[in-house]
Amino acid sequence: MDSEVTRILKAVDDGDASAAEKLLPLVYDELRQLATARLAREKPGQTIQATALVHEAYLRLVGRDVEDLGDWDGQAHFFGAAAEAMRRIMVEQARRKAAIKHGGDRKRLELRESFIEISGNSIDMVALSEALDRLHEESPEKATLVKLRYFTGLTLPQSADALGVSRATAARWWEYSRLRLFQWIKSDESDQLA
Repeated sequence: MDSEVTRILKAVDDGDASAAEKLLPLVYDELRQLATARLAREKPGQTIQATALVHEAYLRLVGRDVEDLGDWDGQAHFFGAAAEAMRRIMVEQARRKAAIKHGGDRKRLELRESFIEISGNSIDMVALSEALDRLHEESPEKATLVKLRYFTGLTLPQSADALGVSRATAARWWEYSRLRLFQWIKSDESDQLA
């Protein structure tokens, strides 16, 4: 499938309008699985559905709304760009939901659950995006690894292969990136409380 996707991506780059129609059926199921896995890790109350996320990301990709992509360089590049598009869509939605006219920082509580604290591994998408931008300035390769792991759900070995680095290097990058992102997100939260 990789060679077929690569061939179609080349045709899209060359301006073949019909090529984009051929691409979606080849990548849709995989993009949908990635979006579903990504959304499952979000905070409760997420309003975007996996199908809508895939369609919006796909439109941005074939419309080249994602900046600085250059020419498509195969399936790994396409899915990396898909991860970036999904991240941007989710961050935009998080910012819209946080806007004053949408309730600002007020949280909806069910009456019977008003005294129960919700715990879990949910994370503030805006804080994560800002921390990822900082990581990208420091090390673009590490930021790309995080996007591949977090937003597309690739495993560490799959991410290493997509980036063309050894699994040991990817594991070191992953541990370092997780620590830096955690530090930045926590420092931003404490700054807001001060």
